[in-house]
Amino acid sequence: MQVLGYAVKQAKGMLGPYSFERRQPRDHDIVIDIQYCGICHTDIHQVNDEWGGSTFPMVPGHEITGVVSQVGPRVTKYKIGDKVGVGCFVDSCRKCTSCSKGLEQYCAGMVTTYNGTERDGKTLTQGGYSEKIVVDENYVLKIPANLPLDKTAPLLCAGITLYSPLMHWNAGPGKKIAIIGLGGIGHMGVKIAHALGAEVTVLSHSLKKEEDGKKLGADYFYATSDPKTFEKLKGYFDLIINTVSAEIDWNQYLELLAIDGTMVVVGIPEKQIPVGSFPLVAGRRSIAGSLIGGIKETQEMLDFCGKNNITSEIEIIPIQQVNEAYKRILDSDVRYRFVIDMKSIKQK
Repeated sequence: MQVLGYAVKQAKGMLGPYSFERRQPRDHDIVIDIQYCGICHTDIHQVNDEWGGSTFPMVPGHEITGVVSQVGPRVTKYKIGDKVGVGCFVDSCRKCTSCSKGLEQYCAGMVTTYNGTERDGKTLTQGGYSEKIVVDENYVLKIPANLPLDKTAPLLCAGITLYSPLMHWNAGPGKKIAIIGLGGIGHMGVKIAHALGAEVTVLSHSLKKEEDGKKLGADYFYATSDPKTFEKLKGYFDLIINTVSAEIDWNQYLELLAIDGTMVVVGIPEKQIPVGSFPLVAGRRSIAGSLIGGIKETQEMLDFCGKNNITSEIEIIPIQQVNEAYKRILDSDVRYRFVIDMKSIKQK
């Protein structure tokens, strides 16, 4: 089927209208009419080929919400009219240890929603900056009835990126959690950690978002540009989640962990960050990483957000403003996530 989207033709290029083909639905496929797609910083990294391996033309977008418009003959999980979402991947090998444990995001054969290759080894995937997408029903998420599709779209990446480590490292009552960075990802961490009952602190470069942070659920807010912050909070936190992709001194933040504390990295800087051994051995501290979540856990996250009325703070834009939005993200001029209204794609 012919679909209209927005694509970039070369690294660091501008996004513009692009017509391409989606496959007709196979037995277990559903066709989703995309209503909204969030803009993730990963989209910018991939468009600019900052991590290497980008393929063009590329239709970005992996925070997708919409409505089912067609179903394959053997589909059992969804029906036409259902509110659904698609996150960062659309398939996996289904056979490896990771897949069998519901950790498809760590499968070596994971098929990313865009800038990836289907399991046939040749068809390039294209993402959510488009009218429609065709996805196997087993890689689609159900959106709780009370969550609006526009504010829910960023949960498919930003939400699960924070929910997964918070759950894995047992955030909850009695735990002291710090979130580094109050951006598109970080603000979801504040909301989710607060709903889990943890004490939540935001560590941000300045205090300009302090009022926002407190409204979102933060108990405390500190500026990392103030050296006294690192003196005052030394050895304080059980868990720190680093959401920023800027190059900061991880060693400083490791010192803020209590004995047996962990700093989890979810932001990916362009360059490698050196880590010294002393901050680790001095407090039996750990540094770890976390990548989104599997399908089962992502559904759990959506259900949790439904029960707690958690959505993303968004600014809705038409697709025609996507290049401007990229620039504003790089200038930290968004609170907190851009979401594209996909009905705008047919406007001139």
